[in-house]
Amino acid sequence: MDNFKCFESFEKDGRFSMKKINIGILSCIIVVCVMAGFYVISREPSMKEEISSGDRIILPQPRYDSDISIEKALLERRSIRDYKDEPLSLAEVSQLLWAAQGITDERGFRTSPSAGALYPLELYVVIGNVEGISKGIYRYNPEEHELIKIVNGDKRNELCDAALGQACVKEGAISIVFSAVYERTTKKYGERGIRYVHMEAGHAAQNIYLQSVSLNLGTTVVGAFNDDEVKKIIKMADEEHPLYIMPVGRV
Repeated sequence: MDNFKCFESFEKDGRFSMKKINIGILSCIIVVCVMAGFYVISREPSMKEEISSGDRIILPQPRYDSDISIEKALLERRSIRDYKDEPLSLAEVSQLLWAAQGITDERGFRTSPSAGALYPLELYVVIGNVEGISKGIYRYNPEEHELIKIVNGDKRNELCDAALGQACVKEGAISIVFSAVYERTTKKYGERGIRYVHMEAGHAAQNIYLQSVSLNLGTTVVGAFNDDEVKKIIKMADEEHPLYIMPVGRV
């Protein structure tokens, strides 16, 4: 009992008051949190920070109308292989990717049709000259309408070499690379699913053609390339198979 009274007296003096210690620690935490919050709120973000979070870049929302009708775009659609040495905007890249595989329905349906809504296509963007984004290879994620960086640096020359030296691949501001995971479709449709996948690549490529006309850009489809080299450059998964390379640039 005497020991307990002794402890009580120490507590009253504050020399061993756990209550006071805890209050002091809590006060320090509150001060640190307030200061950190003030720093985050008051700090001016850079342009890159505004569009990018780590290796993920949230793309601008696509627009759903333009001054060019679908009939006009069909009339003017051409394969164009010569481009100006000028950058694309991130909004233009966003629009092109949305046209190819963007989601247009809360059920997950996309801009181009897919057998069984199985969506076997994957899209990559080899970026060499786009405002506000570093050079590299990015994968398009339709669900979040974002780019995910997978390779650093300008890989257009390497991709050109893999495409048997076709100059348009290195001269485009970007190249959109299509790959397919056949198993997503063949697991339901068997061997015939391979045919469906190839049809889908054509649907999506035509969408990019028409969207390019609307944006006053040029593009073409490249089908002659070394599959293994393209897979290596893009760092595709084993189950992916490259189908198309579509360079895009200003005309």
